[in-house]
Amino acid sequence: MSSRCLSLVLLTVACCAQARELRVCADPDNLPYSHRDGSGFENRIAQLVARDLHAEVSYFWLPQTRGFVRKTLGAGECDLFIGVPAGFERVLTTQPYYRSTYVAVTRAGTEPFAFAGDWLRTRRIGVQLVGNDLAATPPGHALARAGATGNVAGFPLYGKGPAAQRMVDELAAGRLDAVLVWGPQGGYFARHAAVPLTVAPLAAPEGVPVPFAFAIAMGVRKGDAALRDELDGALDRHRDEIDAILAEYGVPQAGGRP
Repeated sequence: MSSRCLSLVLLTVACCAQARELRVCADPDNLPYSHRDGSGFENRIAQLVARDLHAEVSYFWLPQTRGFVRKTLGAGECDLFIGVPAGFERVLTTQPYYRSTYVAVTRAGTEPFAFAGDWLRTRRIGVQLVGNDLAATPPGHALARAGATGNVAGFPLYGKGPAAQRMVDELAAGRLDAVLVWGPQGGYFARHAAVPLTVAPLAAPEGVPVPFAFAIAMGVRKGDAALRDELDGALDRHRDEIDAILAEYGVPQAGGRP
């Protein structure tokens, strides 16, 4: 083989080796998870996993509204969700790579939140609204069962900025006394608040039959076991780096590694 032919072969092999693409489905404005500028922790983890798989990350950006799975993975626009509940039935999930919990965020130095006493009668509490019902989130369900209504403010999923950010801003401004929010969001926005805040894990009160802690995995298209298995291997090899990224973003871990 001539040197020219050999060079062409090597160039072709190199091009092919660089051609792999890891197509990620993501919301372009959903911190702390993802952002178009790459500043979310899921962006960071996507890059880490892609390097392990010798792939380049590309994104299909879509706001995480109704029909997100159908319009992204289901439409063939992308191949991977970085964060979904473990066992999410609409996709094939990897092993969990972290486990977090709902938290109570309060101003530093104030009484710890409790599902009892003055907190239920007089304190102003903010909760996330996933749907049209206060009981759509586990803390909202617990508050409703405990009889707290008039002193609870619900924050819908859609609005100007993430609901958790709006909640923490209201808390920092003194218009709320506590916000009950999903841990990764509460931990992140509390760290970026204008005043010192305290983040404490929440446990379901006795008699409340809904969990407060959930394991989070990656999700691929059903039937794509090959990619799922590759991702599982990458998650195993980079657990320490992933834990470090989560800690940097203030993600509370529940019960250690899943």
